[in-house]
Amino acid sequence: MHTPRLLRTSGTVLAVAGLLLSACTTGGSTHRAAASSPAGSLGGPPSGVAADALGNLRPYYEQRLSWGDCKDMPGMQCATMRVPLDYAHPSAATDLKLAVARKRAEDSGKRLGTLLVNPGGPGGSAIDYLQYAAFGYPSAVTSRYDMAAIDPRGVARSEPVECLSDRQMDAFTATDVTPDDGAEVDALVAADKEFAGGCEQRSAKLLRHVSTVESARDMDVFRALVGDRKLSYVGKSYGTFLGATYAELFPDKAGRLVLDGAVDPSISALEASRGQASGFEIAFDAFAADCITHRDCPLGTKSTEDAGHRLDALFKQVDAKPLGTGSSRKLTEALATTGVIAAMYDESTWPTLRAALTKANKGDGSGLLALSDTYYERDSRGHYDNLMYANAAVNCLDLPPALSGPQAAEQSVAAFTEESPHFGKNLAWSSMICAYWAVPPTGRPHRIAAAGADPILVVGTTRDPATPYEWAESLAGQLDSGVLLTYDGDGHTAYARGSDCIDSAVNRYLLEGRPPADGTTC
Repeated sequence: MHTPRLLRTSGTVLAVAGLLLSACTTGGSTHRAAASSPAGSLGGPPSGVAADALGNLRPYYEQRLSWGDCKDMPGMQCATMRVPLDYAHPSAATDLKLAVARKRAEDSGKRLGTLLVNPGGPGGSAIDYLQYAAFGYPSAVTSRYDMAAIDPRGVARSEPVECLSDRQMDAFTATDVTPDDGAEVDALVAADKEFAGGCEQRSAKLLRHVSTVESARDMDVFRALVGDRKLSYVGKSYGTFLGATYAELFPDKAGRLVLDGAVDPSISALEASRGQASGFEIAFDAFAADCITHRDCPLGTKSTEDAGHRLDALFKQVDAKPLGTGSSRKLTEALATTGVIAAMYDESTWPTLRAALTKANKGDGSGLLALSDTYYERDSRGHYDNLMYANAAVNCLDLPPALSGPQAAEQSVAAFTEESPHFGKNLAWSSMICAYWAVPPTGRPHRIAAAGADPILVVGTTRDPATPYEWAESLAGQLDSGVLLTYDGDGHTAYARGSDCIDSAVNRYLLEGRPPADGTTC
């Protein structure tokens, strides 16, 4: 895993997981904020923006979206939205064209406005996710809101960042990220430099302007164009950072914001990487505890500790001799680790992981390779979507590099391994790529208060592998109007994944503006 931070929603999360778990219990704390106001659609000039405040952004806030039926997405409408490449120096000559999509509210007579969704990443296609959210979110919500998405700048349909050819990406994802000697360190550094150099060569125009701040400003243009006085939003994983950034920039325009699987904006890239290492370790322990209850568990049935030792042994074996996969590609240790980590995002994938590990124990790496390909969004033709390219581009712009190079990576291994005995070394070395990025960062870690915003609902899952629960606690505490809702369970994010308790609380907030009591646990 070479991405500087693995803050993304796995494709498996887009399916509804069967988590029919506990009822809500309320903690001892009280409401921190009153009910939030509805979106309030308005006609005429751009909503919520004074005409004299538009300045040179007027052409963007006053454009008209030309909606039409989407190709290959029945029941949905698509359009293109113009935004400035550089908000400080807008120019029609360099405008970006962002893809937007929506599904109209089923009950137009009781329509509340537009609910924008983002699945995270950074780099995840919000329009792809919309195809799940528009039909998979609770009908109580989809009947009252136009469900909508923007593929953020540099992502998927919105002038995507490009970095490597598919063949180069195959080599990159297979590169050893647990180097054992100087030659392997040199090979890893070369791979990271080739990745960063490819992004600069192929996407130089975009690399300086794919920050989260700029994407949040794009969201405000969209809010105005659909006629909403305030933004209604569900952001997952990295999408929580995008939503919190929007609230920081436009607190008076922040309406009903659900931040699910929260990112902590106050920590450094290195702290985030270590936090994720801990999260994946907790998730693996949960998987192992479940696995050993099955007689055919490929990691044995003795104990979770023994299961971890067996996983380590498998990784060591594959490092020494990559496994065949029935194709021209071999399963390297890097790909095997990615495959295991991919299955940590959603416990509904645990049976698939058990089957893949069983195959690997017999010398067949095809199952773990398939899981890894799902994580990297590599299709059966060998083509990669741009998720990982956009992921690096945004992360390297948003925060200073986690590590300065191989010496710093080597020094960080002990701390990472303490957090995660099974994945720590891999994730430590994977945090190095921004050291070679061509564009200096424009962001810094900082607390977000969003003073003046309506109540903001932060959702955290206690055993979330990618965004540790402590991050949700931190973000909810930073936000002046933050309200924390906890899901005591497994997997990455919680809303619309099977918990009636979580869904009921979020639905009430989105429909009525009434958040649950701060500290509520499901």
